[in-house]
Amino acid sequence: MLDLGRRIAAHARIGDVIALEGGLGAGKTTLARGMLEALGLEGEAPSPSFAIVQPYDVPEVRLPVAHVDLYRLDDAAEAEELALGDYLMDSLLIIEWPDRLGDALWSHALRLSIDFAGDDARRLTAAVPDAWTERWSQI
Repeated sequence: MLDLGRRIAAHARIGDVIALEGGLGAGKTTLARGMLEALGLEGEAPSPSFAIVQPYDVPEVRLPVAHVDLYRLDDAAEAEELALGDYLMDSLLIIEWPDRLGDALWSHALRLSIDFAGDDARRLTAAVPDAWTERWSQI
């Protein structure tokens, strides 16, 4: 997951949304940590489970990032209050538990679903939007 996160980060841009789906312990935060590391974050990124939104800014990372964990939200109305769309103007948005947004996930979001495949193995399913088609083939 760390390595995959690093490879995705090499192609990430401001305005991108990367939605990470999967059960508890599937590797969503680990993948996000790999992305943040590749973007220049020194040290381990905390899980934003309690803060909900953990922003990172230049020079801490090479491009601004909002790492979001929606696990604790009960419905999409609560997510609306976070004004996540505001981050898209100048940041990369990484969202764990995007299902908590209901139907409000952006159509240009790269959706990565991580499932357990036995032992320590994981199975990744990607829903790749047009905005990512060329970049995804390089990952």
